Amino acid sequence: MKKTEPLRFSDHIALISAPWPLFSRPSIQLGTLKAYLGLVFPDMAVSCHHFYLTLAGEIGYPLYRALSNDTWRAESVYAALLYPERRESIGRFFAGGAKKTADLAGLNFAALCQRVQTATERMIRQIDWTALGLAGFSVCLCQLTASLYCIRRIRQLAPDLPLIVGGSAIGGDTAVDLLSVFPEIDLIVTGEGELPLARLVGRLRAGGRCQDLASTDGIVGRSDGRPRAASAFSQLDDLRALPPPDFSDYFDQLERLPADKHFFPMLPLEISRGCWWRAARPSDDGLPRPPGCAFCNLNLQWLGYRAKSVDQVVREVDGLTDRHRVLSVAFMDNALPPKKSRDIFAALGGLEKDFQLFGELRATTDRPTLEALHRAGLSEVQIGIESLSTALLRKLNKGTTAMDNLEVMKNCEVLGIKNTANLILHFPGSDATDVAETLYALRFARFFRPLRVIYFWLGRHSPVWEDPRAYGLTAVYNHPHYRRLFPEDVCRRTRFVIQEYRGDKTAQRQLWQPVARAAEKWRKDYEQLHAGLYAGPILTGHDGRSFLILRERRAGAEPVNHRLEGTSREIYLFCDGRRCFEDIRNRFAPMPADRLRSFLDLMVDKGLMFAENECYLSLAVTALRR
Repeated sequence: MKKTEPLRFSDHIALISAPWPLFSRPSIQLGTLKAYLGLVFPDMAVSCHHFYLTLAGEIGYPLYRALSNDTWRAESVYAALLYPERRESIGRFFAGGAKKTADLAGLNFAALCQRVQTATERMIRQIDWTALGLAGFSVCLCQLTASLYCIRRIRQLAPDLPLIVGGSAIGGDTAVDLLSVFPEIDLIVTGEGELPLARLVGRLRAGGRCQDLASTDGIVGRSDGRPRAASAFSQLDDLRALPPPDFSDYFDQLERLPADKHFFPMLPLEISRGCWWRAARPSDDGLPRPPGCAFCNLNLQWLGYRAKSVDQVVREVDGLTDRHRVLSVAFMDNALPPKKSRDIFAALGGLEKDFQLFGELRATTDRPTLEALHRAGLSEVQIGIESLSTALLRKLNKGTTAMDNLEVMKNCEVLGIKNTANLILHFPGSDATDVAETLYALRFARFFRPLRVIYFWLGRHSPVWEDPRAYGLTAVYNHPHYRRLFPEDVCRRTRFVIQEYRGDKTAQRQLWQPVARAAEKWRKDYEQLHAGLYAGPILTGHDGRSFLILRERRAGAEPVNHRLEGTSREIYLFCDGRRCFEDIRNRFAPMPADRLRSFLDLMVDKGLMFAENECYLSLAVTALRR
């Protein structure tokens, strides 16, 4: 029998990120994979193609931004290209949601699809796919239909090219389904991609085929023509093995855009992977709870929690900002590591660069830590607030309280840090107590930057999805919007990441209407009070040494001033950070307890302090002379 010659593998692979991620950032997925593959295979060429950046330049940044901020509208565009016979019905679906967004309302969907198709075809045709050894797609939120469309077109141009897919939007059993429904895909990487992709490239370079890696750790493949799930994840034990991400292709691509399309991007970097909060913790009643926040499914691609060393993070930030001549950095961690953050940011401050940093924080982050992060350049955060009801926060398994959330919101206001946190409405199992607590807390939160209202959606493999009956769900299934995008057969055979459920949805919508109205008024009042020349805090404290004036600005009305004298002033300033009643009483021992409590209750009644569980927090932003 004649010996089979090994397949020739081209030592050039392409990594692609399709629309619709934020155009102003390179892909952290592509940059990290390119750097790691370059470390393992130094003689191999790896090119990264940020299709989303090119498309943003083609259709204009405002329109691209509006689409990328709306998952279903973004997915609609390429769904219409993927299934042209469904374009009319998808267009109606697009128009129904687009009318809620100023930049999308009245948009000609057919013309938009034509522009996007022309631009995408040009991007695809500029690459000789037949000269590559492999093409890999990173698929995250809003990238599913775009990636599938590009994969289908590439398969038509290069029938023998191995096409690999990975990313957070296709984790778990979704990967098995997609491999079954879309034969153009050869393999799907589940979990983080460095080790599985390197192993795959090694096999292909040795003359193997994609089938050689079917259903191994970290890879979903086909066996006898049928998809087989990965047996386990395959991930790095230590993030110190990662080199700094390589974003050179993104910046080269940006430079090739017309001069009027140039901008200063924000670098995405990571300190850690996974979520340290996901470790199981006992509840107040001593019974175990599922790990992590009840609504979250962001950690499907990782096992456990790992973090880089302080020195490694500082070297990456310093080196990459030098290389690319930018100062904006977004840390992509689910939450910045609580123990290392202060050391990392102190070291970043020592670099003497005027950074603009973004990160996600737990609501329990104290003011000294927040101050240290701010000194290093932290100017915007997304804090895991989610609710202003302590009862609901327990249901969400946040491990925080309304007091935690209001205090960190105040501290952001004190430091001038933009806090882009969310307020979740309609969480299944919410009750009148949760709503009443939220409405009560909103009276005090009105002084701070408004939370962004979002409505609960069910993510596949979130704790709620894993145990639906515990949250009052009677059935779970694919979100019906997928049926507006995909043919019936695809929807029936694919378990998508965004799910829908039956339960108390109608009751929840009615229950939370007062909160939705109050939150909208909060947003409008805050915008009005920050629209003029003076955009400072709404409630401020001005110290006169023996007296304190509290000035409250009001929307559509004259400011209200309050003056506190002597001991009243001292108590208010003492509660600049939360204080328990016993601590306050010990500090001001000569004052009778009933008189002290009367003063504190008066401050709460006036909305100038917040109280919870015998603790008190002054809400005014003060400039204290230490």
